[in-house]
Amino acid sequence: MAAPELIELDHLPAGLLECPASALHQHLRGPTLITLRGQREQPLVVSVLQHGNEITGWEAVQRLLKSHYQHDELPRTLVILVGNPLAAKHRLRRLDEQPDFNRCWPGGNGVDPEYAGLFRRIHDRLLQLRPLACIDVHNNTGLNPHYAAVNRIRSDYLRLASLFSSKVVYFTMPGGTLSHSMSEFCPSLTLECGQAGETHGTDHSLAFLEACLHLEEIPLTPVDADAVHLFHMVATVTVRDDVLFGFGRVPAQLAFRENLDQFNFCELPAGTSIGDLRNGTASPLVAVDTEGLEVTDSYFRFDQGEVRTSRDVMPSMLTQDRRVIQQDCLCYLMERIHFEDNEEVTGIDPLPEGMERSDSPSSG
Repeated sequence: MAAPELIELDHLPAGLLECPASALHQHLRGPTLITLRGQREQPLVVSVLQHGNEITGWEAVQRLLKSHYQHDELPRTLVILVGNPLAAKHRLRRLDEQPDFNRCWPGGNGVDPEYAGLFRRIHDRLLQLRPLACIDVHNNTGLNPHYAAVNRIRSDYLRLASLFSSKVVYFTMPGGTLSHSMSEFCPSLTLECGQAGETHGTDHSLAFLEACLHLEEIPLTPVDADAVHLFHMVATVTVRDDVLFGFGRVPAQLAFRENLDQFNFCELPAGTSIGDLRNGTASPLVAVDTEGLEVTDSYFRFDQGEVRTSRDVMPSMLTQDRRVIQQDCLCYLMERIHFEDNEEVTGIDPLPEGMERSDSPSSG
């Protein structure tokens, strides 16, 4: 499938706010930037539906604009990126013939050149807008607490994240994400808002977006250690392509334990069993670290018919959705870090030549 063209709008198409995510394709043919002017010029960028089945972001934006935009001027210019309305039509993360949109941004590897070009154009356009911050709203398919994820350890990034949750994850992989590509230029967050369709997730993300729109600036003053519990993503775990797997009592080579996603954000001691091996299956999982090196043996052992952890680990994003596991991964592994020992205090990296930045995060 050829990459679609970027659509840019300076208004809301009639009827858009009445559409569920699955009907947005009737108005938007592909990735769309919608700019709505507010009292402060410097915009807040909010991305929704990069994954078509993760609808909380769109539902929060709908409610935000229904309650404010139709009656009053927004307190700050809002730029909405609607990512993949065609996948949303089918309630899928992505279509089989599409790449994962949140792996196509600058810094991604092995991306179809047409899609890489499309997301480079969107990225450059966002940089021209000099945003106050960039917020990318997602859902999980497994049981996870709500948390924010950052790509740089800085006071302003952590302070913004703490407005959403005290649980914050620092990640440098996978590459090609929106938040990673923008994090050199402004505070950028990925919000993980629980499972799609949960009212609490929509309420939480709505309250956060409203708070962001009313911010005059994002202070650089240090964040209290009690306000943020920071975790570092250290490895990505996938199931080998040739392994037949399932959950519970199923006739598969790898049978993960039922309710596996209950382990998310739990510190699992070494020796914890996460599944059974059958038919002599040897090494069904692959763990890759942030440098791209395989580190499976550092985290798992496969013997006596079981998959067990070989060291203390904390997983996140564990899911029982087979399609998501095959298209993305089984989970990520994390370790606690103390941000007060790692915090960057240097200024934001300069924009590419030819682009300008406001003198301070609060300008606008």
